[in-house]
Amino acid sequence: MLEKYKKAGEIAKKVREEGKTLVKPGVKILEIAEKMENRIRELGGIPAWPLNISINDIAAHYSPSFDDETIIKEEDLVKLDVGVSVDGYIADTAITIALSEKDKKLVLAAEKSLEEAIKLVKPGREVNEISSKIEEVIKSFGLNPIVNLTGHGLKRYIIHSEPRIPNCSSNYHYKLKKDDVIAIEPFVTRGRNYIKEEDEDRGLTYSLVREKPCRLKEAREIINKMKNREGLPFSDRWLPVKGIKLKLAMKELKDKDCVEVYRILRGDSKIAQAEHTIIVLDKPIVTTL
Repeated sequence: MLEKYKKAGEIAKKVREEGKTLVKPGVKILEIAEKMENRIRELGGIPAWPLNISINDIAAHYSPSFDDETIIKEEDLVKLDVGVSVDGYIADTAITIALSEKDKKLVLAAEKSLEEAIKLVKPGREVNEISSKIEEVIKSFGLNPIVNLTGHGLKRYIIHSEPRIPNCSSNYHYKLKKDDVIAIEPFVTRGRNYIKEEDEDRGLTYSLVREKPCRLKEAREIINKMKNREGLPFSDRWLPVKGIKLKLAMKELKDKDCVEVYRILRGDSKIAQAEHTIIVLDKPIVTTL
């Protein structure tokens, strides 16, 4: 198990660092996503979720569709959130690339708060001490943590589990245990300190949460293709169905509560993110560093 977590982390680190070089003005985010996901596969892992490329005030959950025309612009703040699974053991890491000098303070605050938080990780540590440190460091830059986005535990085939790692002091209490696997991910902004789910049911990233009989052949095909992911999220880009047939199939799967939809999470100002995965031991292992 430990070796699989380490391998997933090594792949995620390599792909994350290679991904940085792809983020340039004029490049389609679809091209970046497909190159990075294919690289994960080449290195012996599978994408634990469709690569997230969240730009500016979008905090998370933006992954391009098969026909996405979004292009990186000159002053964008681009977040790459990479997930790698090796036999269900997951590495979760993220980086922010500032294409404008004025946004580099956001990136620095995210990275520094993550660095200081990791120093506190050990068995028996109260999570709120880590959360308070994240908030303290971010506010020392004159910036705000996003209070309703948190770090989280990782389990086999489960990308969000206990414990939560809030990005500010809270009344949530949990003492880290030996062998816990956690992802710490500060989100930093100049604007309001919370994000909202987009109202639009954009529906480009899904998890198959249950299997039920379906009328449409295409819905049955999607279930058959995605059930081996054991609930890990998938993209419409990975499906054998396109166009109106895809829309109708996904509508049936949503109506039957077979899939969970990941909606875009958005703030009101540019947001930076940094993230690593840590195995809680007396000498913690940061698998993605």
